[in-house]
Amino acid sequence: MLLGGDNNNSSPFSRPSGFSSFLFLSFLLSFTTFAVCVRAESPPSSSPSSSPSTYSPRDNYLIDCGSGSSEQTSLDDGRTFKSDHESSSYLSTKEDIETSVDSIPVKAKSSPCPSAYPLYRSARIFTGESRYRFFISQPGPHWVRLHFYPVPHSSIKLTDAVFTVQTDKFVLLHDFSIGNTTSLVFKEYLINITGRLSIIFKPHKDSHAFINAIEVVSAPGSIISDAASTVAPRDTFTGLSNFAFEVSYRLNVGGPLVTPKNDTLSRTWLSDEAYNAFPEGSEAVSVEPKNVHYPDGGATPYIAPNWVYASAQKMKEAQVMQPNFNLTWKMSVDPSFSYLIRFHFCDIVSKSLNDLLFNVYINEFMAASSLDLSSLTNALSTAYYKDFVLNATAVKNDSITVQVGPASNAQSSLPNAILNGLEVIKLSNEAGSFDGLFAVDGTYKGDAGTKMKIVAGVGLLMGVTAIVFLGIVFVRWQRRPHDWDKRKSFSSWLLPLHSTKTSFLSSKSSSRRSSLFGSRKSKSGYSGLFSNQGLGRFFTFTELQNATQNFDENAVIGVGGFGKVYIGVLEDGNKVAIKRGNPGSEQGINEFQTEIQMLSKLRHRHLVSLIGFCDEQSEMILVYEYMANGPFRDHLYGTNQPPLSWKQRLEICIGSARGLHYLHTGAAQGIIHRDVKTTNILLDENLVAKVADFGLSKAAPMDRGYVSTAVKGSFGYLDPEYFRRQQLTEKSDVYSFGVVLFEVLCARPVINPKLPREQVSLAEWALQCHRKGILEKIIDPVIAETICKESLRKYVEAAEKCLAEYGVDRPGMGDVLWNLEYAMQLQEASTQIDHPEDKSANLIALDKPCENLSREDLAVAVSDNSEIAAGSSLFSPVGKVRGR
Repeated sequence: MLLGGDNNNSSPFSRPSGFSSFLFLSFLLSFTTFAVCVRAESPPSSSPSSSPSTYSPRDNYLIDCGSGSSEQTSLDDGRTFKSDHESSSYLSTKEDIETSVDSIPVKAKSSPCPSAYPLYRSARIFTGESRYRFFISQPGPHWVRLHFYPVPHSSIKLTDAVFTVQTDKFVLLHDFSIGNTTSLVFKEYLINITGRLSIIFKPHKDSHAFINAIEVVSAPGSIISDAASTVAPRDTFTGLSNFAFEVSYRLNVGGPLVTPKNDTLSRTWLSDEAYNAFPEGSEAVSVEPKNVHYPDGGATPYIAPNWVYASAQKMKEAQVMQPNFNLTWKMSVDPSFSYLIRFHFCDIVSKSLNDLLFNVYINEFMAASSLDLSSLTNALSTAYYKDFVLNATAVKNDSITVQVGPASNAQSSLPNAILNGLEVIKLSNEAGSFDGLFAVDGTYKGDAGTKMKIVAGVGLLMGVTAIVFLGIVFVRWQRRPHDWDKRKSFSSWLLPLHSTKTSFLSSKSSSRRSSLFGSRKSKSGYSGLFSNQGLGRFFTFTELQNATQNFDENAVIGVGGFGKVYIGVLEDGNKVAIKRGNPGSEQGINEFQTEIQMLSKLRHRHLVSLIGFCDEQSEMILVYEYMANGPFRDHLYGTNQPPLSWKQRLEICIGSARGLHYLHTGAAQGIIHRDVKTTNILLDENLVAKVADFGLSKAAPMDRGYVSTAVKGSFGYLDPEYFRRQQLTEKSDVYSFGVVLFEVLCARPVINPKLPREQVSLAEWALQCHRKGILEKIIDPVIAETICKESLRKYVEAAEKCLAEYGVDRPGMGDVLWNLEYAMQLQEASTQIDHPEDKSANLIALDKPCENLSREDLAVAVSDNSEIAAGSSLFSPVGKVRGR
């Protein structure tokens, strides 16, 4: 076999027995001759200076399972797999079937490496328990790699196969099935082995097992040390040598796919592109692999090849509003296991030592603080790695999120952070398994006490239910009609006590329970629950089809992340906006539920009203009041809509602020919108502003000032403090609203990458212009000549305070509302001075110039249905707003 550009033949596949000395020596001579030929025919490395160091494993078993011929399978990465015929002595089975196909699978997109495709042309199928046995000449860690692909077979459908794979001590896969997919499945384990290794395949009852290829290869003893740092709490974990490992993710961050040909241990490193959660803020950098150095006593080419250390993701300098943010990668994992997380670093971005100082986070926990690679390696472009153990209790939302960001005490003028490579490795659990809690002997190692509690709880619930049912029967029997025996059935008097219309057993409720959420969440949908709680009207799918002419594309008035929005006309003639979700969106289900629960409890003039919903036929549809003038943004830029005046824009901002202030303080429990932007501010036929889209909203905490949650929102409007700390507060809405205020004033997108670097972010650019005293140069020219100087000053003052870096320095929405109202009064007073003949009741004729007006001069109430009246606390910093 060729491994990393070199050949190894120290462990032949067949161990000769029963031969004479002459025959045995002849066999060794011929085998050595073959090895030399293979070495001579191997292609030279394209870049000798960057080729990985070689490693010669003593145990080196590579089997192409199911291959009918006696020819070996050679991969273009240099490895050679023995055929079934050559490796038959390792297999012990009662019943098995060989199958093969003539072509390489074209849909094998999930293969760890394209060079492995020839291994998926054949498979060995087992109908009974079977095992491969391998003699291990070098005790210690070994790679065990399994390849699965459901090749076609005339009578057996491999996508239906259910089976268990285990070794002598560890369960690798339990009741595993590849499912209805044509993708490849590659499993890679690292196991300490002494003496012999058995890989056992156990088909499920009335099923079968299969395997396409097996690798059992020695690994260096130093590949994983016995100790690593822990997070939550930060400590040291020892005893890693007692575990087996499964590689969940191995990423070459900032670089391309690294194949076994360029890895010292025939590993594959995937690109990090699919897992980068913040690509807008990251920038890939790379150097020649030959420029990477390995320190004495630290990282080696066995830890990771120089191809990994030669590329990285760093913080992007453009298109970001704040200098401090975190590069983020997110990977889905099984939350019931602990994980070893290995970070690979190599400072290929700094020009001098001690110029890079950054923090490392795992699932929001600080893993390493103020990491200085220079002090650890005493050189640039030098490989370094760090291991951490994440306990299962710290795995949140079925995922692991790793982040790197600049340290607060960084001395560099340009804060930065890098990551070169990342490995996420699953640790075997207390059952010695990587898949559940069943041990190799079939015993269940879960908490028996927990099972007893569950059984007891279910029994108690069933008992209570029976008692309640008997009570209902008894009450109904006592209140049965005198002529009940003449009725058609016993159920006629067993209905609910107040069943004057439709009972909970009606066909309509039953149909709802078999709808969208019935198929996705549980056996009963949410529609019946929502309707019983008064959470809006339930529409049938047919009703909404009729309202939209069968969801005609000509009726589409908007498209968002949730789905398309249609204009519809109900049977009573009322126009409505119908938002139809994308059935394939799991995120959409959460937004659908949140929107119904939030909006159904809110009623305010400046919040879009939810009329009802539909969850029939696997659909997620929300029905709102129709907003004739659409999103606020469409009236600012990018469309042919007539431009709004400064006064109209102020009125819309004031209305939006009232809606948000009501969310924060007027509801029974405060609500954080989490996605405030001009496309989520809608205008009715009278240009009255209403805040919309509550799919990302969160209830404000009662006991503390923030909600710990994953970062969601719209780039450009996102609160940088929320992004850094992942702690959502009401002040996050305030920040987003501050961005909206500048967007309204300047009538341009909040992020425009086509502009010069300093102008990309509107909020950052506007603040710079304001501090330099040149803000008037970027104001929308349509309104620039009509704005009163003092009105503009008060408006910009409010926007600037909203954009404070820290939430504690930002005003509440009540203060923002007061400032906007004040700006409006200043503007109206200025208009009254210019046009004294206007005797409007909402304006006061004053003889003072605009800039000399006092607060008392401008204390004029603005009539509004949101119940803010004259003489109330409208103009006080802590005014309260009640919803109608």
